[in-house]
Amino acid sequence: MIRFCSLVSGSAGNSYAFSDGEQRFLVDAGLSGKQIENRLAEIDIDPESLSGILISHEHIDHIKGAGILSRRYDLPVYANQGTWQAMEDKIGKIAEKNRRTFQTNEIFSMGKLTIKPYKTSHDAAESVGFTVSGGREKVSIATDIGCMTPEILEEIKGSDLVVLEANHDVEVLKSGRYPYSLKRRILSDQGHLSNEAAGDCICYLAENKVENFVLAHLSEENNFPELALSTIQGMLSERQRTKHLKINVDIAFRNRIGRVYEFNKS
Repeated sequence: MIRFCSLVSGSAGNSYAFSDGEQRFLVDAGLSGKQIENRLAEIDIDPESLSGILISHEHIDHIKGAGILSRRYDLPVYANQGTWQAMEDKIGKIAEKNRRTFQTNEIFSMGKLTIKPYKTSHDAAESVGFTVSGGREKVSIATDIGCMTPEILEEIKGSDLVVLEANHDVEVLKSGRYPYSLKRRILSDQGHLSNEAAGDCICYLAENKVENFVLAHLSEENNFPELALSTIQGMLSERQRTKHLKINVDIAFRNRIGRVYEFNKS
């Protein structure tokens, strides 16, 4: 069994909660400690019951509350070596016993759950996405990826749920008020996925039996939920091979928790 909920997702903060009934952990902690505590309370998770925090990369919208929560609740923090080196001066002192290092592309376990951190293309030291598997169930986090690759698609294929970045609408971004350098960064292969790029991925994954998607890391300036959903639903409707499939596309919100998903195939 895997239970998943987005606590927050966007440029101001990112954090996702996982549970299998025994283990409970966060992927990223990009809000203040208090804000994360409040959102965990909404889904009946006591922070003291957490098994740890997994970090995808060192940008502040993914690590803001990690050090605070680790010190407050004696929580292990898991990251690869590149991310540890890049975030050490940002999250404060972490007890040596709570400094856990995983290897990118190598599976490790948290209780009965298996975690695969896989390489992503982003302007960070050693950014990763995660697949979380509990026997027959699988949930994948695929955000902060400047470009989708065949390797990532292979990793997340077969998931019960894919949390997929749909950061911006290309035309809205191009005509918006961001400086040219920032627009160029976002549009690069080390930036963020657009709605259209996310739609292409969803169409491919839908044809490969993935039914549930959560659109994540939507830009407040260059996107909004209705636009992301309509773009992707339109692309699904145009693809003949996906018209007969039952596909659920949801949103991970910037200012509140999302839907709680539970998968249990046992």
